[in-house]
Amino acid sequence: MTTPLAVTPFSAQIREASHEAHTEAENSSFMSDMLGGKLGVAAYRRYTEQLWFVYRALEARSADLAADPVAGPFIRPELSRTAALEADLDHLHEGPGWRTVITPLPATETYAARVTEVATTWPAGYVAHHYTRYLGDLSGGQIIRGTAEKTWGFTRKGPGVHFYVFDAIGNPAAFKREYRQSLDDIAADGQERLRIVEECKRAFALNSSVFQDLATACR
Repeated sequence: MTTPLAVTPFSAQIREASHEAHTEAENSSFMSDMLGGKLGVAAYRRYTEQLWFVYRALEARSADLAADPVAGPFIRPELSRTAALEADLDHLHEGPGWRTVITPLPATETYAARVTEVATTWPAGYVAHHYTRYLGDLSGGQIIRGTAEKTWGFTRKGPGVHFYVFDAIGNPAAFKREYRQSLDDIAADGQERLRIVEECKRAFALNSSVFQDLATACR
């Protein structure tokens, strides 16, 4: 009797296929310097500004996508980050005036435009960006929070680092398992899953480009 070949879960396929691009983004000079304490709080503030542009694009159509059979299972209110980013920017800029003065870096503008495009025209592509951002900030983002608290004296889980505090998620490990199960169960055929994997790689590359622009801007 022949034993059926094990099928690699889609969540594992995504993780493995995007590993190189993910590693490149994590090891960017900007991120290494910021986490290593070589950059001041101004660099952290500039990074937070860029995140706001990306997350505003990511969450602008989330309500519309909630009913979509592909993207819908991933739209979870407890993940929403825009309000937390705005609270952090109010703190970092000592008031709400930042809204009239901050601008996206060229790479950020490109990144946000791609997120808007897939959110409008391709729900499966939106999932790729949803996955790379939210699971990344829920996991590796905690390292950034710890650095910000230690290096620049932010109150633990307080103003300035609210973005990294997922208060509505009581058990992050369990939440990530559920999220990966949703990826495994995604309503997409084999060809569409391959396209999602490629979009994940693109998402990491877009993120890396933002880091490159930040490295130049924060010299």
